[in-house]
Amino acid sequence: MKQTILKRAGVIALGALIVSSAQVMAQTAENSATTHTHTHSHKDDEPSLVDAAAVKARNLSDWGGDWQSLYPLLQDGTLDAVMEHKAEHGEKSAEEYRAYYEVGYKTDVERILIDGPSVTFFRDGQPVQGQYAEDGYEILTYKSGNQGVRFIFEKSGGDAAAPRFIQFSDHKIAPTKADHYHLYWGNDRAELLTEVTNWPTYFPAGLSGAEIASEMMAH
Repeated sequence: MKQTILKRAGVIALGALIVSSAQVMAQTAENSATTHTHTHSHKDDEPSLVDAAAVKARNLSDWGGDWQSLYPLLQDGTLDAVMEHKAEHGEKSAEEYRAYYEVGYKTDVERILIDGPSVTFFRDGQPVQGQYAEDGYEILTYKSGNQGVRFIFEKSGGDAAAPRFIQFSDHKIAPTKADHYHLYWGNDRAELLTEVTNWPTYFPAGLSGAEIASEMMAH
């Protein structure tokens, strides 16, 4: 597998991106920490590195299911308590955190349905569907020194409007079921790998906004 080293100035520093068990804030989006290049590291003193030997290819089934975007929950105030919680433990105000996540979570894809090789994107309830096949992974090194892994899939069929590539970041490096993820999509594989500020984030559609907020604050 290829390893891509990215050096991109201006990656925003920030506190951990919140969320559940099993190294959920370990990568960013993506993008994706107390010094935040979207790695979600909780340490300031040393970078969070990936053990390249431990990284294993993953199947799309790891992200199978029905998923909702966090962006509407940020916009409608559901996540205000999360921003306040972060401000109590971080170096930014709640409004500053909210502005940061406004950029990070921003997307017009409110729902994603993944079933086998099929990925359906919903915009205003309208579906666009593509079939995707595994296309390896990339270990990224950010300006801060933190590392993360993007698992990549390329379109093999489906609607013309569906993106050619999708790239998952869920802070895990080997096959396991995702409990949330950041997703990057577009038609240029290499260009997507340079995106570290916008990382649309998805949680299971079956969770209520209150449940998601509670889970994020429990991290």
